[in-house]
Amino acid sequence: MTADESLGRLEDDDYPAYTMGRAAELIGTTPGFLRALGEARLITPLRSGGGHRRYSRYQLRIAARARELVDQGTPIEAACRIIILEDQLEEAQRINAEYRRAGASPGLSADA
Repeated sequence: MTADESLGRLEDDDYPAYTMGRAAELIGTTPGFLRALGEARLITPLRSGGGHRRYSRYQLRIAARARELVDQGTPIEAACRIIILEDQLEEAQRINAEYRRAGASPGLSADA
């Protein structure tokens, strides 16, 4: 693997580049909090060859959002459910916007 390929992987939001300790440090929490998010099935870290948890930048953003909610007094189970619902809403809005754009395309009738 070349240096450019390695750098490209680090820029990939889904590449599991962070160990549990580093991930916890980056979002200002404990490894136990990250384990709890895994137990709640909010995030599922990948495992290294040695079985250690590895986290992606995308997973760290989710964990940081969970930490924010928990810091505001939301129980962790509720925080995880809120984040899942927020994600589902965002996806539904994205799909809805695609349908609206497709419906606004020339040549399509309103009753199609």
